[in-house]
Formats: sequence, C-alpha cells, structure tokens
Amino acid sequence: MSTLKSEPSLKLYDSASHALVSLAPTVTPGKVTIYLCGATVQGSPHIGHMRSAIAFDVLTRWLEYCGQEVVLVRNVTDIDDKILAKSAQAGAPWWAWAYRYEREFSAAYQALGVKDPTYEPHATGHVPDMIDLVQRLIDAGHAYVGSPGNVYFSVRSLPDYGSLTNQSLDQLRSTEDESQIDDAVEADKRDPRDFALWKAAKPSEPADASWDTPWGRGRPGWHLECSAMSRRYLGDTFDIHGGGIDLRFPHHENEQAQSHGAGWPFVRIWVHNAWVTIKGEKMSKSLGNSLVVSELLKQYSPQALRLVIGTTHHRSTVEFSPDTLEDAQALWDRFSGALARAVKLAPELAEVDLAQVAVTSEFRAAMDDDLNLAGAMTQIHAALKRLNVALTEAEAGQGEATQVAEAANQLRVMLDILGLDPLSPVWARAGASEENADNAALAALGNLVENLLEQRASARKEKDWGRADAIRDALASAGVVVEDSPTGARWHLG
Repeated sequence: MSTLKSEPSLKLYDSASHALVSLAPTVTPGKVTIYLCGATVQGSPHIGHMRSAIAFDVLTRWLEYCGQEVVLVRNVTDIDDKILAKSAQAGAPWWAWAYRYEREFSAAYQALGVKDPTYEPHATGHVPDMIDLVQRLIDAGHAYVGSPGNVYFSVRSLPDYGSLTNQSLDQLRSTEDESQIDDAVEADKRDPRDFALWKAAKPSEPADASWDTPWGRGRPGWHLECSAMSRRYLGDTFDIHGGGIDLRFPHHENEQAQSHGAGWPFVRIWVHNAWVTIKGEKMSKSLGNSLVVSELLKQYSPQALRLVIGTTHHRSTVEFSPDTLEDAQALWDRFSGALARAVKLAPELAEVDLAQVAVTSEFRAAMDDDLNLAGAMTQIHAALKRLNVALTEAEAGQGEATQVAEAANQLRVMLDILGLDPLSPVWARAGASEENADNAALAALGNLVENLLEQRASARKEKDWGRADAIRDALASAGVVVEDSPTGARWHLG
C-alpha cells in the first residue's frame, strides 16, 4: 500500500556503470528527482517517440504508489537546426512550426494516458541560464570562443569525457550528432572532437532565432539546454536522467561533460530505454518507417498502443506489428470486460482509492527489480484469473460481491501502476478534444509572441517600418492577429 517511506527499495540498471543500482539514498529523502529528454518539436510524433514517455510514466507511477514524491522534468526543444530548416522549407515562422508540433505531442501524450510532468520547460524560455552556463565553462577553461558567436566545449579539458559511454577520446572522431554537424562550425574548432555550445547566427536564418551574448549573437547548441534546464529545476545533482538509448551518445555524454565542467555532480543513475522496431529496424523518420501516433489512433485504440509499448521492459526492444496490436486489443478487452462485469455486481469498487490497495508481494518484488514488467504482467494475469473465478461464482449465486470487489481492485491497482486501469478517468476521457492538452504549449507561444511584439515596438520607435511590418506579417502568416491600441499591441489567434 502507499505508505510514505524515507527511501525507495527500487533498483535500476545504470547505463554508466552497467550494473543494478539502488535508487536509495535519494538526493532528498522521500523525493525522487528525474530529468527526461523530451520532444524536439520538428514534426509529428511517431510511436517511437512515445516509448520514453510511457516508460518513465510507469516509473513515476510506481514511485508515487510507493509513497515517494516525484519531481519529473520533461523538456521541450523548441529551437534547433531541424526546426529552423523545416520551417524555412515550409515558409512558416520557426516558432509557429514548433508550436504546431508541440500541440501534436501534447495530444499524443494525453491520448496514451501519460501523466503530465511536474515541469515542462522550453529551451527558448531558458536562454539566460544557458548563457550563464557557457560563460561558466569559458571561465573554467572548458570552453573557448571561435569566430564571433561560436563557442565550443574542449573535450580534452575534461579527464572523464567518455565515461558515460565507456569510450576514450582516441576512439572518437566526432562528438556531434550527424544531424547537427555544420561545416562552418567544424572549421572553427581547435579539435574536431569538440562540440558546439553556442552557434553563431547566420544571415539565412530568422533574426528572432538568435540572442545577443558577450561572444556574439547566436543560439544554443543542442546539448546545452538540458544541462541548463536540469540544473534550474533539479539542482546541481539529481537522481535519474532518462531518455532513448540513441541519446546516450553524443547527447548525454556531452550533457554530462558540460555539467561536470561546470562543477556539478549531475546524475546519480542513467536510465535508457530501447527502441521501437518494425521488421527488426529501428523506427525513425530518417529511415521512413515511422508510424505517426495520430494516424495509428485512427486504426487502433490508445489502450492497445499503450499495452504494446507499456508492458515491455524499458531496456527491451518493442517489435511493432499489426499482430502485436491485435493481441494487445484482445487483452485490453479481457481486462475491461471483466471489470465491467465486476462493477455491475459491486458498483462501489469504481470509487476506491487505489493508493490504499495492496499489490501482491510478487508484483512489488518484480517492479523493484529494474521495473521487471514480465514479472509484473504474470501477477496481473493471475489477478485477472482470480477475478474471473469470483465473477463466475457470484453470478451463479455461489459467491459474494465483496469477493468480486476485492479481486477487482487488486487487478485494478496493478494495472493502474502501468497506466492501464480500464476504470481510470484517463480512459474515460480518451477521445476528448486535444484542446485540453494545449495550455502549456499556448503559454510558450505567448512568450514568443510577446518577445516579437517587443521587437516590433522597438522597431516602430526607431522608425524602422520595414522591420516592424515584417514582424507583423510573420505573425499573421502563423495565424496570430496583431491589433494596435493606444496602450500597446494586443494579439490573439485568428
């Protein structure tokens, strides 16, 4: 049952040490702090993107059931090379492009029953934190300024570089992700293995996609934002850093280098989830085999999608196919059908506080063993069998409704920890409008629009009418209507 503990009993596989590590003692007793690399909102979310979100949703649910306060930070990368390139190709403002796809990610999370994180910071909202971190690294001798606007991390300056992925510098030719490599940036480095902390603004890029800094105008590198935002919300050190296995290098290695270079202990346990594959190949946009969540939801139920993704161990690959989805739907129908029968016999069970219902000792042992979902599902299937026996007896007049309620709630609590309780309000809302998921994204858009309106006001004050009109036109093309008034400009979505 959910009784407050000073420390959790969970052990997790740490990707850095390649060993099972006890989560206890946490940085703060009774609290577990987690940073999860979230979406780069460059395009529609596919089911592979949902793997991390669902895996860490299960982790969060288990820790909360065990009485821990969980602080989960899941960032949004709303500016990077891909966003700028794709928005330019489409003729859309970069920030409107990012907002559009952030809404799609929010809708996908909601549709699949993923709980909201404690904080969902945006890269564009934390540029001052990033600038401070870059200056700190320069002052510490771990970073250097190249041509105006470019700043690089010197990997040779940090003795433990490569420790996360067990690589030596001699083994590496580059520490940049292939999609982030820029010829102009590469030519500016002292060592080809150094990576960009800050990238100079380019004449071809929108003026509002860069910021003034002591070393020139530019924008943050991909790795910088996570070091800055994790520290802002979780402090110098926190319990768990998570993300897909493909982020382990170079992204997480470079994150660790930045934070260690700044003098911060950073992460206690690294947790990485495996890929979703189709016919044995990793699902990705670059391979052209990605399955967009919104399209899948036209063919399959969100519960079936969640069952496929959320009942496989996070370090095991999920092979995605129509057959696995059909099997998952059949299993969901068995769970929901049995519980619907139970509610008819014991209506009060739907109102039970599941936090006060005990799981089996075997289920607890499985979950505490690196979230062993195979062991957990064995207990869930056994609970379903017990419920069906109780239902058959009660419906034949040979059993009591209280026995049905007891069996039903034990099944429900274990399903709920996996985010799969059919009686949860989450699934009652499963076809609700995506507008309910838009609040955070709308707030982020508002900050960007206000920033642009400030730039427009400055341009008007300086009588730079061309720039002022260009900003207004860019806003209009993104569906933002600007109305001038005696007290200043106001805006709304058209």
